[in-house]
Amino acid sequence: MAEEKQQEATTDTKSDAAVKGNAAGREGALGQDTSTTAVATDDKASAATTDAPAATTTERPARPRRSGADARRAANERRGGAGGRGGRRGGRPERVKPEFDQKIVSIRRVTRVMAGGRRFSFSVSMVIGDKKGKVGVGIGKAGDTQLAIEKAVRDAKKNMLQVPMDAEGRIPHDVHVKYASSEVMIMPAPGRGLVAGSSVRTVLELAGVKDVTAKIFSRSKNKLNNARAAVEALKELKMKA
Repeated sequence: MAEEKQQEATTDTKSDAAVKGNAAGREGALGQDTSTTAVATDDKASAATTDAPAATTTERPARPRRSGADARRAANERRGGAGGRGGRRGGRPERVKPEFDQKIVSIRRVTRVMAGGRRFSFSVSMVIGDKKGKVGVGIGKAGDTQLAIEKAVRDAKKNMLQVPMDAEGRIPHDVHVKYASSEVMIMPAPGRGLVAGSSVRTVLELAGVKDVTAKIFSRSKNKLNNARAAVEALKELKMKA
C-alpha cells in the first residue's frame, strides 16, 4: 500500500510539472507573437509617414497698420459719410428750433388742505422772447410741472409786447415804473452792456435790449412782480419822432 501511494504522488507531481511547462511555453509563444506584431505595426507606421507627402502651409500676407486718423476715416466711410449716423436711413430727425426762447422765472409747489387730505399743484412763472424786440411774461398752474409750463407759455404768448428800440438794441430814454410792490427804473447806458439783476435781467435779455442799466428800488423778492414791473416799464417807452 505504501508503494502504491508513493507511485501516485510521483505521477501527480510529474503531471503538475508538465502542465506548468506547457503554460510557460504558451506564454512564451504569445510574447513572441505580440512582439512580432508590434514590430510589424511600427514598420507600417514608419512607412506611412515616409510615404505621406509633406503638408504645405500657406501664410497670409500681413495687413498694413493704420494710424488712428485713417482708422476713424475708414469707419466713417463705412457708416455712410463723415457725419457718422447722419448717413443712415431712418435716423433721428433734427430738432426744430422753437419760435421763442424760454426761461423759467420761478416755480412753486402749492399745497391745499382738503377734507380728504392734501392736494398738491405747481405754479410756474415764465418769460419768453425772440431777442428781436418781442417779450412776454406768463403764469401757469397745474398738477403736473410740464403741463404748468405749457400753460405759462400760452399765457406769455397772449401777453406779448413789442419793445421800441433802435437797430442796435438801445432804448430811447429812461423809465421809472411801480407795479404792485415792485419798483423798477431802466436807463440807457451806451457802451456798458446789460447791467441788471433778478428777473428784470431775464426780461431785458430775452427782449434783445442792450446797453441799459436797471435798478430795483423796492425790497420785494417776488420775481413774478419784478418781471411784470419790467414789462410795464418797457411799455412806457416811446420812440422819438
